[in-house]
Amino acid sequence: MRADARKNRDHLLAVAGTAIAEQGVDVSLRDVARKAGVGLATLLRHFPTREALLDALLRTSFDELTARAGELETSSSAEDALVSWLRGCVAWTTEYRGVTVLMAAAIEDTESALHASCVTLRAAGTRLLTRAQAAGVARRDIDGADLFALVAMLAWLGDQPALAPRSDRLFDVVSSAILTGASSSDAEEETLPAVP
Repeated sequence: MRADARKNRDHLLAVAGTAIAEQGVDVSLRDVARKAGVGLATLLRHFPTREALLDALLRTSFDELTARAGELETSSSAEDALVSWLRGCVAWTTEYRGVTVLMAAAIEDTESALHASCVTLRAAGTRLLTRAQAAGVARRDIDGADLFALVAMLAWLGDQPALAPRSDRLFDVVSSAILTGASSSDAEEETLPAVP
């Protein structure tokens, strides 16, 4: 790719990232092009579909989260690695409003431009979960698909203005439910009153 084309592409990605963070993944591509100071045809020449634009925008983050999972596998306890990666993944998905809906659909749609990145991300989380299960610190009755769904659920909470203040506490509740009861530096133990 020529240097000027690369510069234009990078500029479009930066503008799209800001627009999606502010307005969500359904932001108008025409608005993105206008904010970038180019015509819609120029945007579509670089990114022929919304998913192609999102894949290019999100790929770096997907790669970073996947690499982070690999680092945590070797540098942290199985329990801390799982909770830390889960927290980072949820925090990232709340940066781009509405991305969890697309990720949930893309994981099942092999034709989606986001499919491969989502599958790779889910596999990274699955490795951390499997390691925690083997160490006896995570429930054995959940799998990587469940973990991916929990990330989507927790990120959705963060997207909801009325529920966002509860998201940190509910993250702790969910991560404690994943763990088998061994103490975690990231998940607070809470005693709930018995239900009559």
